[in-house]
Amino acid sequence: MAIKVGMVSLGCPKNQVDAEMLLSNIKRDGFEITADVQQADVVVINTCGFIESAKQESIDSILEFCALKEQGQLKCVVVTGCLAERYQEELAKEIPEVDVVLGIGSNAEIARAITDALDGRKVSDFADKQALALNGERVISTPSYFAYLKIAEGCDNNCTYCAIPAIRGPYRSRKLEDIVEEAEWLASSGVKELIVVAQDTTRYGSDLYGELKLPELLRRLCQIDGFVWIRVLYCYPEMVTDELLDVLAEEPKMAKYIDIPIQHINSAVLRRMHRRSTREEILSVVQRVRERVPNITLRTTLIAGFPGETKEQFEELVEFVKESKFDRLGCFAYSQEEGTPAAKLPDQLDEETKARRAELVMLEQQTINEERNRAQLGKIVKVLVEGFDMETCCYVGRSEADAPDIDGVVLFVSEKELSPGDFAEVEIIDILDYDLMGRAV
Repeated sequence: MAIKVGMVSLGCPKNQVDAEMLLSNIKRDGFEITADVQQADVVVINTCGFIESAKQESIDSILEFCALKEQGQLKCVVVTGCLAERYQEELAKEIPEVDVVLGIGSNAEIARAITDALDGRKVSDFADKQALALNGERVISTPSYFAYLKIAEGCDNNCTYCAIPAIRGPYRSRKLEDIVEEAEWLASSGVKELIVVAQDTTRYGSDLYGELKLPELLRRLCQIDGFVWIRVLYCYPEMVTDELLDVLAEEPKMAKYIDIPIQHINSAVLRRMHRRSTREEILSVVQRVRERVPNITLRTTLIAGFPGETKEQFEELVEFVKESKFDRLGCFAYSQEEGTPAAKLPDQLDEETKARRAELVMLEQQTINEERNRAQLGKIVKVLVEGFDMETCCYVGRSEADAPDIDGVVLFVSEKELSPGDFAEVEIIDILDYDLMGRAV
């Protein structure tokens, strides 16, 4: 009887793509993959180690499955991903119940490691992080109608608050032909929404080809039959070129949506963060995006409570949020991460102040979101159906303005029976917090 392996993948979509490649390696070695971790003999926890809250979620998940192993419900607990890479030997030492700890450079060894663990041998393996494969087969874990496409690994931006360069290594672009080939396979598998990701998508190609290649790549992807929407995330402001905006404006398959993480607006804070944009440059990018791509949905992320952030600098950030009226915005309290330059900066703010400042930004954004949603009343929007919610007796889906898991949804009724992956034209008739409500027309 085949050993059943389940996977819990935490953190970002980039980590989820790694998880899907891990699942393919496991399956190829004869193990049976199960979507229900409660039925698994072996559980692989693909962790996130980015900020404190993500680390805690990863640790809680590890402890939960270790407890199940102690109760005899599991044979083996495997820990991979960013937390394993970041803390390596400490993880195995602090949680000895874990059977396997693999750094990202050892992902290809996961099947062998599971076999060794089942034979009673504990495994800790940390190859060079650049040994993490850029290409490989995947077992898609998202719903069949959408998938992530990772176009690069690592990061060279070295923002002072961020541990990703230390965890993931330098920026490495995939070959354009390899990306297109994988995208063609995803389209042939029934994927209708393709979501392009990397730690910094706009940097794509600079290391491999000596020039920014994201616009060319996106145009190539738009030529593939099957995709209805192609969405791009994590576009750094200084590399949002007119050429990229032309692609967003001109290509019918490109979702009119762009995610530009700017983190702050005060130039002094941005310098301390080692961001490459000034206040004036960010304001210029926001204006240029909206001028060149009509009806664009503009998303950003911010950090409140960065070391040394004065009351005046924070107020400048709040005023910027009020004036810029981003369609989608997330603000996070600064997380003091060991090993990062910002962790050693003077004038660290206390946790209560950081949390309060982040909350104040989100309260401002809540008002903006309500205004934005009210402006949708009476309009007809195209919605990708994700399922039926028995509690509300409504279909649930997403519009072009909503990325999965981070943005809102559209709840709607329909006389016609619909299935996940279908598209529906929905008239918006009401709003519910961050979500829209409507009826299929």
